[in-house]
Amino acid sequence: MEKKYIESSPEGENGIKTAVIGIAGMTCAACAARVERALAKTDGVIKASVNFATEKATVRYDPQAARVSVLKQAVVNAGYKAPDDPEKNDADGRAKERAIRILWIKFALAAAFASPLLYFAMGHMVSWWKVPVPEILHPKMHPLNYAALQLGLTLPVIAVGYKFYTVGFKALIRRAPNMDSLIATGTAAAFGYSLYSLIRIAQGDRAAVDNLYFETAGVIITLILLGKSLEAVSKGKTGEAIKKLMGLAPKTATVIKDGGELVIRIDEVEIGDVILVRPGEKFPVDGVITDGFTSVDESMLTGESMPVDKKPGDKAYAASINKNGLVQFRATKIGADTALAQIIKLVEDAQGQKAPIAKVADTVSGYFVPAVFGIAILSGAAWLIGGKDAAFALKIFVSVLVIACPCALGLATPTAIMVGTGAGAKNGILIKGGEALEAAHKIKTVVLDKTGTITEGKPEVTDIICADKNAESVLLQIAASAERGSEHPLGEAIVRAAQKEKLPFLKIDAFEAVTGFGIAASIDNKKVLIGNKKLMQSKNIGLKTYESESEKLAAEGKTPVYLALDGKLAAVIAVADVVKKSSRAAIEALRKMEIEVAMITGDNAVTAGAIAREVGITRVLAEVLPQDKAAEIKKLQAEGKKVAMVGDGINDAPALVQADAGIAIGSGTDVAMESADIVLMRSDLTDVPAAIKLGKATIRNIKQNLFWAFGYNTLGIPIAAGLLHLLGGPLLNPVFAAAAMSLSSVSVLTNALRLKFFKK
Repeated sequence: MEKKYIESSPEGENGIKTAVIGIAGMTCAACAARVERALAKTDGVIKASVNFATEKATVRYDPQAARVSVLKQAVVNAGYKAPDDPEKNDADGRAKERAIRILWIKFALAAAFASPLLYFAMGHMVSWWKVPVPEILHPKMHPLNYAALQLGLTLPVIAVGYKFYTVGFKALIRRAPNMDSLIATGTAAAFGYSLYSLIRIAQGDRAAVDNLYFETAGVIITLILLGKSLEAVSKGKTGEAIKKLMGLAPKTATVIKDGGELVIRIDEVEIGDVILVRPGEKFPVDGVITDGFTSVDESMLTGESMPVDKKPGDKAYAASINKNGLVQFRATKIGADTALAQIIKLVEDAQGQKAPIAKVADTVSGYFVPAVFGIAILSGAAWLIGGKDAAFALKIFVSVLVIACPCALGLATPTAIMVGTGAGAKNGILIKGGEALEAAHKIKTVVLDKTGTITEGKPEVTDIICADKNAESVLLQIAASAERGSEHPLGEAIVRAAQKEKLPFLKIDAFEAVTGFGIAASIDNKKVLIGNKKLMQSKNIGLKTYESESEKLAAEGKTPVYLALDGKLAAVIAVADVVKKSSRAAIEALRKMEIEVAMITGDNAVTAGAIAREVGITRVLAEVLPQDKAAEIKKLQAEGKKVAMVGDGINDAPALVQADAGIAIGSGTDVAMESADIVLMRSDLTDVPAAIKLGKATIRNIKQNLFWAFGYNTLGIPIAAGLLHLLGGPLLNPVFAAAAMSLSSVSVLTNALRLKFFKK
């Protein structure tokens, strides 16, 4: 898997940039492979990936050595177009809809001429088909009229499908043949031979009427246009998830200004604006509730259908629906920074990425078309040498060219990834591309961070152990005053406990955070230490006074926090973090999938063991410092395991990057979500097995598609080359070869679309 980075600047590591370039004119996987090679050879390009399904190239490059204009020129030099602004989805969507309409119109026109062409050309050959053909057009009585009619019906079809010839022959001249080259060469050969036969008929050779193949050229082009139309419609459906997400955001916002209400466009909202949202309306941007109480439908963000209660101070997200209360909220994130915009960007990026399994298809596609030309020529030549006439050899040549188009190969992987990531987004599971999907399906061990992942992440003070019960409030006041500047969940729990008791905070003279151990402070000339056992031991503070009580608290799943004053242990404050309701069910589901589950935490072994027993985990990695979490993941990988790490905090980021698949809980920090391969928008651990199941389902779908595509070509080419005829069977007609080729692409797309129905 490619190394992941936590980018510290817009330009990423070492100034490396990523550009997304739209590509027009690709017709098959061979085209995508050619563009990819052209981009990869460009100076300054580190990695290039071309997605045939989305018609986009994702290029990582050094801006000191290359510019986007240079990358686009490389696409043009390869024989394709690079239109501006591929990210303008509305315009892009309209252009695709127009392209689909044009394809259907072309097919309809081609079919209008190809149908009578097939009627006149083939009808008289079928004994059970009583075809009323006027005597003046009968092939035996008036062969020239018969041939001229076929020519007249074929020319409009060729005119409608002219792009096959302009694109196909241009690619041949560039020595980079593609699908259009196969179609163009095959149908041109059939048409050219038929035209030669018509000339012979005009010269008096009535027998030449048996060597007319106009219907082959006309019907093949018509069938390919039908296949391309169906393919375009199916490809459009694979991107429905993005369209639905984009349609969620409201177009206007009601801003409170100068005591009045002002309705403005969404792009005019500024950070800090106070916005009014009525029942039934959508929140226009991300923000914090300032006034009012309501319940909000956040299913667009989390996949969770149950509304979430909101009060002043709670966050609200763009496109979520205000169910029943009139509220005001202050905008904190607008435009591309909103959660919805980030989700759309993430899904778009994911759909443009390839899974490593796709490299097989890419490699084959790059060499496939030239190989097919070789096979077609050799097959035709072999039958000529074997004593067959030119007409027979032509049928073989055309059949091999037409049946072998590698469209299905090019669509097998990207369509499955597009539909799979879209289905994930609909269920609140954001997957960052093909690599993440492939990594997820191989997972054998899942490591869960304890705080905020298995547990709620909001621990509460449950006990205060000290020599004098009357001193509890004073000791809690001192501890809370020291912890007030801490961001650690345990420290926050102590602060909340003091606030609940309405204890005033004392002035702090000095403060120092000791990462992984606790804090040191000075209050009223007293030296205060608060932290774990390691902190006390490092300062030579004896713990025997409350040793048995601490062990008992730990055995109950509570975390003992030690408080020392002037070098002596003064109290033990017990803090407990409640286990999430979904944790045990999720862990049980993972075990049923034969996936080992481990827990990692900075807590002591006894406390960690109590939580682990409660949720059914047998492997516990306790007392692990934040900087050592990645090392623990590496140890598991050294055992030959494919490891997923699930976490939510900044301190989990290195481990998320180290893991084969990093999974971030959506309630966690931005750094954790940036570092992860998969983001779960809900704080529900049952989404972890769901994400792995989706990965397995998508990779299984890709394998089915590749098997179909490879198997089709493996079987189709020998049959088209005349293998069955050699064994006494029938000869494949080029028309049926064209129908089979179109069917293969549509079958692959239809199979990929099954992933839309994935449910957790």
